[in-house]
Amino acid sequence: MTATVQINVPGNHLMAGLLGERDQYLRAIERSFDATIHVRGNEISVEGPQAVEAAQVLEELVLIVQSGQSLEQAAVLRAVDMVRANERPSEILTDRILTTQRGKPVRPKTSGQKRYLDAIRANIVTFGIGPAGTGKSWLAVACAVRALQNKEVERILLTRPAVEAGERLGYLPGDLMSKVDPYLRPLYDALHDMVGPEGSAKLFERGVVEVAPLAFMRGRTLNDSFIILDEAQNATPEQMMMFLTRIGFNSQAVITGDDTQVDLAGGRSGLLGLEPILTGIDGLSFVRLHSSDVVRHRIVQDIVDAYSRHDAQRRARP
Repeated sequence: MTATVQINVPGNHLMAGLLGERDQYLRAIERSFDATIHVRGNEISVEGPQAVEAAQVLEELVLIVQSGQSLEQAAVLRAVDMVRANERPSEILTDRILTTQRGKPVRPKTSGQKRYLDAIRANIVTFGIGPAGTGKSWLAVACAVRALQNKEVERILLTRPAVEAGERLGYLPGDLMSKVDPYLRPLYDALHDMVGPEGSAKLFERGVVEVAPLAFMRGRTLNDSFIILDEAQNATPEQMMMFLTRIGFNSQAVITGDDTQVDLAGGRSGLLGLEPILTGIDGLSFVRLHSSDVVRHRIVQDIVDAYSRHDAQRRARP
């Protein structure tokens, strides 16, 4: 059944950002739905069997542009996916965590990322579990920097299992920072994105940001801290329990990992099977991210899906 929907954009000044260069955003919406879009001035007419869905995407994009946010092709395509899933892109894509040192706002780009951020805001301990490219570590660092800037915590602590070296970091050259540097590089990169290299260096010099291998956490009580445990699938069950019992007063912890990428010998991961044990604890939440939340190049999402299908087929074999 063919339908026609009219949209009045509140102001000609919004049209360029809404349509994209050479109407590329409109064309992307047309390719996504069985609908045709016509523009006259600040009026948009959508016709076709899926005109209602296409118009809903446009209405959501109008709200996003009105908020002052610039659109890009990837955001338009994600908005299409969100509308198909009965979600509101304008509520997801306009949620700002902070502004980076370069003036770029940090926002969730998918509904899964929004759920992840909402969980971090609402809980003391949040587990973010999902495949590579879903922004687990990057968003955790953004939340840590925001908490530090808002004086909600006094320091940020970054930790990660050094599985490749069997935690025997003494064999590596240099001081402790040099030894753990290769393992924490993704977290360093995220911190640089948020506050810039100079700002990051100052935080380390003042001791406001601390890094340590997971094995060095034993015996500590971490108060007034935002703690990030990255690559948690490579922590043993004993290390996971040890880490979770380090959390002190006025502290918050985010544990990130991909439970399909366990590198531990024997596969004894402290992340696997943990959710049923801890579910129901007040102030603790698990968030699962999926291939639809991958925000790197689209091919990364396709690769994640291909591996998932392969694993499912392998498990199904007798």
